[in-house]
This record gives sequence, structure tokens and C-alpha cells, in this order.
Amino acid sequence: MGVINPDPLSRDVYCILGLPIDVIEMPAVFRQIDVAIANATPFLISTANVNFLVLSQFDRDFAESLLLSDVCTADGMPIVWIARLLGIPLKHRVAGSDMFEALKSEQRLSRPLKLFLFGGADGAAATAASALNETPDRVVQCVGWISPGFGTIDEMSTDDIIEKINASAADFLVVSLGARKGHLWLQRNHHQIRIPVRTHLGAVMNFEAGAVRRAPQSLRKYGLEWLWRIKEEPYLWRRYWRDGRVLIQLLSTRVLPLAVMALYQRLRFPAQALEIRHRLDGQSATLALSGFATEPRVPQAIAAFRSALTGSKNVVIELTDTLFIDCRFFGLLLMLRKQLEGSGRSLSFSGISPRLARLFRLNGVDFLLPSS
Repeated sequence: MGVINPDPLSRDVYCILGLPIDVIEMPAVFRQIDVAIANATPFLISTANVNFLVLSQFDRDFAESLLLSDVCTADGMPIVWIARLLGIPLKHRVAGSDMFEALKSEQRLSRPLKLFLFGGADGAAATAASALNETPDRVVQCVGWISPGFGTIDEMSTDDIIEKINASAADFLVVSLGARKGHLWLQRNHHQIRIPVRTHLGAVMNFEAGAVRRAPQSLRKYGLEWLWRIKEEPYLWRRYWRDGRVLIQLLSTRVLPLAVMALYQRLRFPAQALEIRHRLDGQSATLALSGFATEPRVPQAIAAFRSALTGSKNVVIELTDTLFIDCRFFGLLLMLRKQLEGSGRSLSFSGISPRLARLFRLNGVDFLLPSS
């Protein structure tokens, strides 16, 4: 997938149970949106909440669609709480609904925003479009909408649908098809869609159409928006119940062990040195990591990774002498994989001890482990 920044390694990404969460403030997201629109560069925004986290544990295709995002913010407060338990410097969430409200409320970008709406319940897109275009300042103008119904991804990806979307000459595409279907639809049509900025914002269309009221700020602040959503949309209780049960299991079996391990490493080994040796092996560039692959060593690793990327070889990370990997370094490895796959190359690992394999599994990146 195309990216606004050809170097994903520069993103401040942390791996939270397999999700690539950017530690980023909303103004920085708007700057990237502005650049993407100005340069007509594809830019995919994901806004991860608990439902995303749960789905990604069981659905590899959905998880991959998030890994291909150009920015992935923490939408739900539970993601922020998990980050704090893991020592990640994530101060607050950057929710998709807040992002959209900020775009409407004032001129955040260098030009008015042309919007296209795709999806939503029957009539929601048309109602939302009318409401947006009745706003006096017209900072956001809706230039088109499609309500495709409840068909398959293939049925929603026909040439006439894509042509109508592209003919709008919009800057920003908002999709509302349900998290899984929406992200897979965006992934499926990435190279056909010409609208630069695209994102799935499931509830935004209903909010704009007035079909659902958003929770008061007081409830959002304390992570209780889900209670309000159940009041507004009672059928959601099943999803929240299921996701809540999985979240509790993830906290007890993975988050807490990771938090304890990270604390032990910081206290037991305050000076966490890392040595990186680079060698060429046939069709691959091998980087051997010795010591602690942790956040303080990320700038050093970025320089080594960029050096390995200068050629056209696949990259192998050798971990025989690696003592520990934290969630920031796993985030960096995910970005290295993203950049390599974007150029038709691959990332693989060797020398993984049982202890490191457990770290991969706890962090939700066991899909990176060599196949047995």
C-alpha cells in the first residue's frame, strides 16, 4: 500500500497485542492529512478500539489490514489503559469521532475538505451528507455518497461504484461498513481508489445523520462511552459483552505478564546495551542483535535497518544473542516488515529461543515466527 511517508521506520509505533499503535497527537495527524491531500498520496487511517483488538486476535486478514495502515491511533480508552500498564507513553486516545468533529469545527487543514461517504444504514449517508452541507461555514463539504447495502466486499467493489467514488474528486473517504468489512474493503480497493485520505469511522455516519447521539464528554473521558452506546443501540450489548470477556482474558494472560517482565528487565538491567552486526548472506541482509532490543536502542536500530534497506535484499533478523524485546521494538519490527513488503521483499527471523518465542506470542506477533 502507498504511504505518505516512504519511511515507516520514522513512525513512533508501539506493538499493543499485535496492533501497531502510533503515539501521536491529533494536530500531527492533521498535518499528515494535509500533506496527503496536497500530494494526492494514499493515506489510510485506522482508529483502533477494543473491538479492533479482539477481532485482530482471531482474524489474520483483519489484523493485516491494520498493519498496512499509515497511521493507527488509539480510539478506545481500554487501549490507552493497556498502554499505560505496559509503560507506553500514550497520554490519551485519538478517537475517529473526535478527529471528525475537529475537522468540522474549525479550519484544521490548509483548504476546505471535500468528503465522500460510503456505507451506513439505509438513508444514513444521504441524511449525513445533507446535514454536513447545511453547516454555515462549510469547512467540510460532502461531494458524494453511496449506500451499498449489505452485500459482499466483491459486490461493493464493482467498477461503477469505484468510478462514482473517484469521479467525486473528494479529498477524504469515510467508510462505514462494520470494522472488518470496512477495512477489508479499503484494502481490496486501495489501488483503485483515487481519494487520498481514507478511513473507516463506523459510528460517525450515524452521529452526523442524527440517528444516534454521541455520549457526553464526561462518559468518554472515563472510558464509559460503551454504556451510552448500549443505551442508544441496545443490540450492541452482545458485542461489548463478548469483547469485554476477551479483554479480561488478554489482560490476565498477556498484558500483566508483559508488564511484569518489562519492569523486571528495567530494574534488573538498567543499562540495556544492544549491538547490531550487519552481514550479507546471498539473497539476504542479516542483522544480528546482541543484548536488549528495547526503546532506548530504537534510534540505533533505525539506522541499522535503513542501511539494510538500501539494497534489494530480503532482511533476516538473527536473535540468537538477544536477551529481551519490548513493545516499542516490536513496533519498529512491524514497520520494518511493512516497508519491506511494500517493496516486494520479506522479513524473517532466526535463532529464536523458547523464551523469545514466548515474548513474540505475548505481544501478539507470533505470526512473525518461523513456520514449524
